[in-house]
Amino acid sequence: MPLEARPFAVGSAPTLRGEATGEGPPVVLCHGITATRRYVLHGSKALPRAGYEVISYDARGHGCSDPAPVGEGYGYPRLVEDLERIVADRVGAGRFLLGGHSMGAHTAIGYALHHPERLAGLVLIGPVYAGTIESGSLAYWDGLAGALETGGVEGFVAYIDERQGIDPRWRDSVLRFTGERLLAQEHLGALVEALREVPRSRPFESLAELRELEVPALVVASSDDADPGHPYGSAVAYAEALPQGRLVSEEPGESPLAWQGGKLSRALAAFYAEALSSAP
Repeated sequence: MPLEARPFAVGSAPTLRGEATGEGPPVVLCHGITATRRYVLHGSKALPRAGYEVISYDARGHGCSDPAPVGEGYGYPRLVEDLERIVADRVGAGRFLLGGHSMGAHTAIGYALHHPERLAGLVLIGPVYAGTIESGSLAYWDGLAGALETGGVEGFVAYIDERQGIDPRWRDSVLRFTGERLLAQEHLGALVEALREVPRSRPFESLAELRELEVPALVVASSDDADPGHPYGSAVAYAEALPQGRLVSEEPGESPLAWQGGKLSRALAAFYAEALSSAP
């Protein structure tokens, strides 16, 4: 019998929209910038089929969630507050597995540093931020925002193609799903703002803070050839900083594990089962 997603909407100013699938111990997932809730597990139902409730939502200004109210913006403090609202509404008081990709990974870390007691485990897919904000990186993100603002989806995709240095083996796939995720957005103007604000925001001050985070953690790394925007070395640094960190990645020559929804889901299910079995 197919698993049906149960749509939900949480709060107002902004209203966050998402869906829950399956039943069992909860998993809350946060997506990356310019993506939607679909782009963490990429449509895979393997995690709910394994006996977990998967709760995913569109971040403010993304997908079908509302843009940020005037004056609030898209920095990590606001993104963490939004995650807190989702947890309060959809999870309640129990412990849960929290995961995120890229911006979503940084949001998850921000939440974990404030609420470590809530987590049965933490999954960080393609983390990038390492405690510094480089001017060259900001120039890239500003250029991407400008490309979207003036050229729409086509301009955005062309900028990615020109600037990201994608290996020819993966170029067509990257450009295809980049365009697809932009077409799923209802508020492109809000994304332009987010592209300028999120890279200037700090989810934490230093990777040294992660050394105090005593939570089972799985860090998913990707090959730089396929996904240079999420450096392999950054994932290694997170796994080394987290006291219970464990690094996983795809096999040589495969597409990134972060892109393989079914395989990634099975890795999360195994990790969550282990975390639950070892919990005090």
